[in-house]
Amino acid sequence: MSEVLRLNRWPVKSLRGEQLSAARFDERGVAGDRAFALLDERPNRAGNVLTVRQNQALLSWSAGYGDLPEPSGTPTLHGPSDQRFSWDHPKLGDALSESLEIPVGLRAADGQQDRGPTVLVTFESSLRGLSEEMGAEVDLRRFRTNLHVESDLPAFAEQDWEPGSTITAGEVELAVTGENSGPCIRCAVPSWDAEGRERWRELQTHLIQRHENKFGVIMRVSRPGTVSVGDAVGAG
Repeated sequence: MSEVLRLNRWPVKSLRGEQLSAARFDERGVAGDRAFALLDERPNRAGNVLTVRQNQALLSWSAGYGDLPEPSGTPTLHGPSDQRFSWDHPKLGDALSESLEIPVGLRAADGQQDRGPTVLVTFESSLRGLSEEMGAEVDLRRFRTNLHVESDLPAFAEQDWEPGSTITAGEVELAVTGENSGPCIRCAVPSWDAEGRERWRELQTHLIQRHENKFGVIMRVSRPGTVSVGDAVGAG
């Protein structure tokens, strides 16, 4: 059976996100996804978006709106020492700066995904295949996927998807179309566990050597709507 297995949203770029039962997909990608970011305010990097590539401690923080398909308002952030701050809290910047050990600024703007307002789709067959190749279970959270599906496609089939490839999930159609879409070339982030505590360098090396550093596919919403866990999936 082809169906949606998991929906994820990442409200603040490079922080841990939230798992959803349903999500709105539209011209933004997933509504509320990467709508906020942290800025590196060190003198030599002032104003640059801060990511896990520069500071793995970002993964010790999480952000969420709650299980709402289309969130309103701003997310709440949770820190590694049970801190809890709304995005608008006047002490959030100071708390992040202390935790990350660098000066931090805050920015709110829709569509701060690395490849614009897109959706990352991953497949259970590929996750199983990768785990078998590695001889150990690979945690899906490493890949920061938005839509994870079970389908009839063989493992890693999406690595060859070309412009015009489509997938339907619930009310939504996604397509490989537009700038920066297609098989996802991974950075070093998946080599870090979901909390940023330990690095598995062999995973990145394996992806490079066996899969041209690809995992998942970047797509854009060609028909908006809502997707729920358990919805039927079709690929074309």
